[in-house]
Amino acid sequence: MKKRFALLFSLFCMLSQGQMLQKDVTVRKVLKLMGTRFEITVVAPNEEIGYINIDLAVSEIERIEKIISSWDKDSETSLINQNAGIKPVKVSPELFGLIERAIKISDITDGAFDITYASMDNIWKFDGTMTSLPSKEDVQKSITKIGYQKIVLDPEKETVFLPEPGMRIGFGAIGKGYAADRAKELLVSKDVKGGIINASGDLTTWGTKVTGEKWLVGIANPLSKDKVFSWLPIIESSVATSGNYEKFVTLNGKKYSHIIDPRTGYPTTGISSVSIFAKQAELCDALATAVFIMGKDVGLHMINQIDGVEAVVVDSDNKIHKSSGIMFDVNP
Repeated sequence: MKKRFALLFSLFCMLSQGQMLQKDVTVRKVLKLMGTRFEITVVAPNEEIGYINIDLAVSEIERIEKIISSWDKDSETSLINQNAGIKPVKVSPELFGLIERAIKISDITDGAFDITYASMDNIWKFDGTMTSLPSKEDVQKSITKIGYQKIVLDPEKETVFLPEPGMRIGFGAIGKGYAADRAKELLVSKDVKGGIINASGDLTTWGTKVTGEKWLVGIANPLSKDKVFSWLPIIESSVATSGNYEKFVTLNGKKYSHIIDPRTGYPTTGISSVSIFAKQAELCDALATAVFIMGKDVGLHMINQIDGVEAVVVDSDNKIHKSSGIMFDVNP
């Protein structure tokens, strides 16, 4: 009996040691969500659990898309747009809160970020079909319905009203970051040790790699996306990058970015890319667009006034400019 007990105890110890020696694995999946490329990476005890956790994140992102999508005619956002100039629309606390935060960012950025940009008529084409500049009259007409100050929110009834027919809101400059944040929050609540939610360049991280090393993010060279200016560690943090190197049009020898200033109706100039670092991907996403529109000097001055937020700007001459808290030197 004693021998049998000793044998069983030895076997238990061996199994326990084996479990202790079992290493976590990195599981990664790339898929299309919200009309863009998502890459979800998690640290897990094994591949099966890793893919289960990734599926949870995907479900959360799909849930958010059904709320904020402008393409889904049954989404809360579409209902708000369909009732512009007609009546207020009751929305979920989640969407109401997102719109409130978006309006605050509009205030901070003096309207450079504005979810009512979706009201703009599509007079700029970046699909290769545009051969001449739109007229000044068309540009002015395109922005008449834009203005975040026009959005009417009723906190008690949780309703949203766009007072002018034809007004629209859209979350193209904040939605991916918000979805990445929520997917991360869900996985953290499920005790997933570490990972990255990368929503086409808007990414958020937590924990560390399997090796215990920090996650790194590269600042890309806009002239060559395969080259990196510098690698920066990001710990329990987020980053978003806006760039003009993928969508643009060249007219009369001048390059026009797909990022349009909602205040003027004209594409931005002078900047090739903006990377924003902060705790929330939602904030990074919105501020990357805002700084791109505000320009290098005004944009960086604003970033330097916001605690916990940093920026790296690459101008049209491929020179790098940084906010005061970015401590690295780059030699392109």
